[in-house]
Amino acid sequence: MEATNELNESTNEVYETGLSRSRQKLEKSKLNVGDTDSVSKSEEERCHFAKLIENHKVDNITIEFFYKPHTLSLLFCIICGLIYLALGRTDTTLKEDVWHGSIAVCTVFLIISILVMPNGPFIRPHPAIWRVVFGISVLYFLVMVFVCFLSYEDARRALVWMYPDLANMTYDDILDKEYAANCSEITLSRLYSHLDVFAVAHLFGWVMKAVLLRHYGLTWLLSINWEITEMAFSHILPNFQECWWDIVILDVFVCNGVGIFIGMQLCRWLEMRSYHWESIRSLSSTSAKIKRAFFQFTPGSWTPTRWLDPESSFMRVIGVSILVVLWQIAELNCFFLKHIFIVRPGHVTTMARLALISTISAPGIRQYYLYVTDPLVTRVGTQLWLFVAIVITEAIVCLKFGRHFFERTVTLYIVLWVIYSVLSSFFIVFLCVFFAKKRHSRQRGISVTDYYLSSDYYGIRHGGGGVTAPDKGKPKKQ
Repeated sequence: MEATNELNESTNEVYETGLSRSRQKLEKSKLNVGDTDSVSKSEEERCHFAKLIENHKVDNITIEFFYKPHTLSLLFCIICGLIYLALGRTDTTLKEDVWHGSIAVCTVFLIISILVMPNGPFIRPHPAIWRVVFGISVLYFLVMVFVCFLSYEDARRALVWMYPDLANMTYDDILDKEYAANCSEITLSRLYSHLDVFAVAHLFGWVMKAVLLRHYGLTWLLSINWEITEMAFSHILPNFQECWWDIVILDVFVCNGVGIFIGMQLCRWLEMRSYHWESIRSLSSTSAKIKRAFFQFTPGSWTPTRWLDPESSFMRVIGVSILVVLWQIAELNCFFLKHIFIVRPGHVTTMARLALISTISAPGIRQYYLYVTDPLVTRVGTQLWLFVAIVITEAIVCLKFGRHFFERTVTLYIVLWVIYSVLSSFFIVFLCVFFAKKRHSRQRGISVTDYYLSSDYYGIRHGGGGVTAPDKGKPKKQ
């Protein structure tokens, strides 16, 4: 408990230090521009946005070489590579030219991304890695936009051109086993037979989801809602058909539940740690230097995450509920894309797409968390914007090319699923806020009904007769 208090105090000190620096800059700008509240507020928001969301800077740089731009060196490497590849290639086919040209364009674009793209909220292990991730996200988004203007035959032909092994792939390759067969037969051996490599990947996936969200209520809401989603779409996608014991025992309690528990315990362990990073140059032994280099791939700090608290506004509840619904759509896109374009689950394209979405969701979720909880953040970050754009564009591609799937859709099931997803997300999130209020009231000796009977909770000022929103739907920093 003392470690937690020390961590919270250090976190508040860092936050206050950042704000004090921003305010010092504001005081200097006031002398030149003029003392106006609007300029001060916008400047403070801009500095806060750049520091925490858009372009997190690296403090205490010890090895300057790894954090210099090297713009001329990269330009020289690009020119030398183009000269060698453009003038040294002969007797090539059109397919090889297009393929190698596409790889060269993507490579040059990623190099440019290292130079000009924003860092985002993360800087470990190196900001350049997150710039490359952002560049790959932009390329993938542009590819999905281009696919929207193709016919299904042309899109499938382009995919086969890149991966010839997909030419002879059929739906039998995707549906490689029976689904929801002999559900009345429940034995330990049968349960154990379902714990394959995909079950391990399933568990690991929920560990990562818990690490990203860091909230028991939200992760369990996603877990239950996803099983409901599978049942709602099982008449369209056969691999969503599962026995009840597979859903309840293996999915909800074993893979999802254990994964959530491990992920939350990992978050708790990281939150309790003290982070004092020593320069690698100050270390004398080789083993200590190797250990320090290894820990460069771990978080540089770990701040407590509070999606919902007793002071959560109505708009904050809506914002968290939107996150839950958007997460369900992103999960659905994966299954629809591989069924529409006939790609087996273990194919490199499926795994690459999962790795990309999982990676870009990390800075996107962090930016969304700050957007819905921090009153100084008034606009979304670039990574979050791109993540939402990718998810929606993928859904458009699924709707365009999956018409033969949706022809057998039972409209009632989908309508009920939409209603359930929206209402359950809002209800559970609101319930989390209610219990947070109740727990907070017990600690302070205040009745929970005081939060609802007070008109100040809804932003209504006594005597004024009007409604005010001083935080624009966001809680104030405590």
